[in-house]
Amino acid sequence: MANTADIRNGLILKLDGALYSVVEFGQNKTARAAAKVWAKLKGVDNNRSIEHTWNSGDTVYPVRVERRNYQFLYKDDSGFNLMDNDTFEQIVVAETMVSRPDLFKDGQECTVMINTETEMPMGVELPASIVLRVTYTEPGLKGDTATRTLKPATLETGASVNVPLFVDNDELIKINTVTGEYVERVKG
Repeated sequence: MANTADIRNGLILKLDGALYSVVEFGQNKTARAAAKVWAKLKGVDNNRSIEHTWNSGDTVYPVRVERRNYQFLYKDDSGFNLMDNDTFEQIVVAETMVSRPDLFKDGQECTVMINTETEMPMGVELPASIVLRVTYTEPGLKGDTATRTLKPATLETGASVNVPLFVDNDELIKINTVTGEYVERVKG
C-alpha cells in the first residue's frame, strides 16, 4: 500500500470516491507538530480542483493508469472517435475528456489514459507539440520586425493562435499543445 511519501506530480489518486491528479505537492513541518503533506489536486473524472492535507505517513490510494497510443479518426455528435494503434479497436470519448480539442485533426496521434481497474478511458492528451498548417492570416507589414509583434492566424483545425508577422498562409508551424502557443516555423 502506498503512503504520503509516494506522492509525486501526475500521480492519480482515489479520494472520496473520485479520481484526482496531483498537480503540486509539498510538506509542512513545524517544530513540535507532526509533518503534514499537502497536495493540489485536479479532478480526472470531474472538473473540480481541490487541496488536500494528510499527516505524514498516511495511506493514499493511487490508481494505476496506462497510457496507450491512439489515432484520432473523426468527431461526431457522440464525441471523439479514436482507434488503438495496436489492436485497431475503436472507442468514443466525450469532448470534456480531451485536452485541447481545438487542435485535433484527422489522423492525429494522441495518448489515452486508461484506468487499469475499470479499463475505461480517463483522458486524452496530444503530444507536447504538433505541426499544423496556417489556413488564413493577414499579411505582415514590411519592416515591422523591431518588436515581437504577433498577429492572429487560423489553423487547419479551425483553432486560432497568435503568430509572428513573418508567418504567411499555407505555412506549417509547430504549436505547443500545453499552452496553445506558436513555437516555430517548420519547413514543409
